[in-house]
Amino acid sequence: MPKVEEKQAVISKIKEKVDKAKSLVLVDARGLTVLQDTSLRKTLREAGVDYKVYKNSMLSFAIKDSQFEGLAPYLKGPTAVAISYDDASLAARLINKNLKEMQALEFKAGCIEGVTYDAAGISAIASIPTKEELLAKLLGSFKNPMASFARLAKAIADEKGQTA
Repeated sequence: MPKVEEKQAVISKIKEKVDKAKSLVLVDARGLTVLQDTSLRKTLREAGVDYKVYKNSMLSFAIKDSQFEGLAPYLKGPTAVAISYDDASLAARLINKNLKEMQALEFKAGCIEGVTYDAAGISAIASIPTKEELLAKLLGSFKNPMASFARLAKAIADEKGQTA
């Protein structure tokens, strides 16, 4: 098979993944140890996130005319891409959790549902709690005032019951 056809096959595979994706996160993973890289890949794989290093030119062709086209300027130097299919911010959150123990790992950029963010922007998105965590906090904030109201109502009812 000629080299051009081999490259086209790789680009087609990347394009298939990109077409199904909700988000792409670009990272620079230079300097990670083999153990750290293996750990990161395992964490992402178990969560359903594809993580791979592609040639920048092939990734650039694959994202052309897609919602992720805004990432093209960030495809310089060694680049690994994390592709999330279900939860748009999952890849960014998982990578963000690993940043503390893997100082060599750093965000380059990311694109979530068509909106491109630089390293600072994708880092900010990665620190946003999940939908479930936000709902738990909301329900927790409802619980305390309702419990206080119930205790107050019971105290008033007990007081009226004793004086009557």
